[in-house]
Amino acid sequence: MVSTRAMIGACLGMTLAALAADGARAEPPIRGPQDAACRNEARGRVFSAPNPRGLDPEALGRQIYHACMRRAKHRR
Repeated sequence: MVSTRAMIGACLGMTLAALAADGARAEPPIRGPQDAACRNEARGRVFSAPNPRGLDPEALGRQIYHACMRRAKHRR
């Protein structure tokens, strides 16, 4: 007979593996210092930025990243 603790551990392990496989997306290589800076800005602000449209964190992060890259083009 399988113990309850082993059963819970197995279920938790399968759940975590499924979540990791779904969320593990490779990012393209960094193309320069501004690209790296904008990626860091997006990662840092994704959970604190206003989100009135209710975007998921990935979509909101892309929005923050692209806004940062647009600002960088205008500064040149």
